[in-house]
Amino acid sequence: MTQARILARSETRLSPWVCIVRKEVEFVPGQEAEVYHCLSQPDYVAILAQTRSGLFPIVRQYRPAVEAYTWELPAGLLAQGEDPANGCRRELKEETGLEAETIVSLGNYYPDTGRLENRIHPFFVLASDPDPEFGCEPGLSVEFVTARSLREYVLSGRFNHQLHLGLFALVSLMGLSADLAG
Repeated sequence: MTQARILARSETRLSPWVCIVRKEVEFVPGQEAEVYHCLSQPDYVAILAQTRSGLFPIVRQYRPAVEAYTWELPAGLLAQGEDPANGCRRELKEETGLEAETIVSLGNYYPDTGRLENRIHPFFVLASDPDPEFGCEPGLSVEFVTARSLREYVLSGRFNHQLHLGLFALVSLMGLSADLAG
């Protein structure tokens, strides 16, 4: 089997967070190259955290891409050169006020092999209980829910971020939280 190879690559920066990448790909030697486009952005983290008291934080925010408010797990882009575990700690604190006590990396994965170049670094975290003095970032709200409520959010379609649903599956497959098994 012949190996595909990139003949040319160019980037058009759209913002500090994303650029469009144009790639000319040769699949068969001697045949005309095909042009593909994808998006490039920093890697990001997603966190399924469970507090000492057994609650799971979920965040709500407006997402212009889908023109809707969504319920999601705490997550965010990594700064250039940032260690994913440190990004996990930072994002969890920024979005929920929780302190990460035990961090379990669940690996790193391609979120969409047909359109995105980056990776997602999912984590399962055992965290402190909520700080009643914590104030959310503007435009963000956090809710601390039971495993049962979280399942209801998912099954009703209120929580519908597919990459984050994949994180639930990883945690379940790895046997990290019996509470989510339901």
